[in-house]
Amino acid sequence: MRILILGAGVVGVATAWYLAEDGHRVTVVDRQPAAGMETSFANGGQISVGQAEPWANPHAPWTILRWLGREDAPLLFRLRADAAQWGWGLRFLTQCLPAAVRRNTIACLALAADSRSRLQALRAQLELAYDHVSRGILQIFTDHSALAAACTSADLLAQHGVTLAAKSAAECLAIEPALDQALTPVVGGLYCAEDESGDAHKFTQALARCCGERGVEFVFDTQLRGLDYDGDRVTGVRAKAGERDLRMTADSYVLALGSYSPRFTAPLGLKLPVYPVKGYSITVPLRPADRAPNVCLTDEARKMAFSRLGDRLRVAGTAELNGYDQSINPARCAALVERLHQLFPRIERRDDVLHWSGLRPATPGNVPIIGATRYRNLFLNTGHGTLGWTMACGSGYALSELIAGRQPSIAFPFTAARSSR
Repeated sequence: MRILILGAGVVGVATAWYLAEDGHRVTVVDRQPAAGMETSFANGGQISVGQAEPWANPHAPWTILRWLGREDAPLLFRLRADAAQWGWGLRFLTQCLPAAVRRNTIACLALAADSRSRLQALRAQLELAYDHVSRGILQIFTDHSALAAACTSADLLAQHGVTLAAKSAAECLAIEPALDQALTPVVGGLYCAEDESGDAHKFTQALARCCGERGVEFVFDTQLRGLDYDGDRVTGVRAKAGERDLRMTADSYVLALGSYSPRFTAPLGLKLPVYPVKGYSITVPLRPADRAPNVCLTDEARKMAFSRLGDRLRVAGTAELNGYDQSINPARCAALVERLHQLFPRIERRDDVLHWSGLRPATPGNVPIIGATRYRNLFLNTGHGTLGWTMACGSGYALSELIAGRQPSIAFPFTAARSSR
């Protein structure tokens, strides 16, 4: 079967690999000049199965209210005259109820664990190099009450096979000695030894090269304009390459356009509960004298990730709901820099730091949208929020199973788009 994948981020490229492995003729189209150039470019780098609990949880509404008005708030709603934002926000609140949190956590956990295993298998099979570190992920806490609450939440993960080991302050320093100079003392942590980190951009480009060797065609520098349909089938994709108008056809189509997916499904009468949530990162080149972490860390107080990527340190975090605006807010990047030097004061401050922002495609409950639509040949793989890198391989494999008419290997509530017609 001829399959056209729209989007060459980590999710789209992983989908292309598994579909090509299944014997399909696959073409991937993207507006960028190469794979992995947008949301996959400079994310937090974590493969974090142990952090599958969604942002929407019973504490979230009060935390957001506490952060209102702060430019450096980890989660920032910029209220706009935008019906999509308000609708998404209301649905977010419904997903903060305990029953919804439990359901969403279990769903994300199943997919994330499967995806981590498939990533490891691909790395070994294809000898992929992407600055990966397999030393686990340590969640650090600077507040005893927050640590106690997190330990309670960890019980749910333990029931489903993911162990988060509680660690004392001394044990946290033994796992990551570079924390010993922290200006804000660490009081304890949770450690998932099986989790990993790595450069999603390097992985995506390496896997894209392997896809090319398997016959996958990549069409870059091509602006996607929309989908044509007739009855219950998509009949083609309208696109533009330079000054040239294109119409691309296939037997089936996969939409993996992240935050932009709703713009392509809305004209077809399919409403996706996906809204762009802007995240920020800084990438710090390290020097021999820098005392930087070697273990991947999550700072729960500030919702920041610290990932060692070879001779670089990636610091990522914050979530900003501000439509499709991708401009970099200096105050939010400054908050990343400041926290870096609070925790690791022996990393020299310097000017050659890469600042970046990207749009995460978030559903209100963090559960992605993977599967069929009411159009018989249109499939979705989007809405992964902060866990796109974590879930990419599992999502691509699951969708290949669905397209082949097979039952996915994990218990996961694959969600179809809601029709407005």
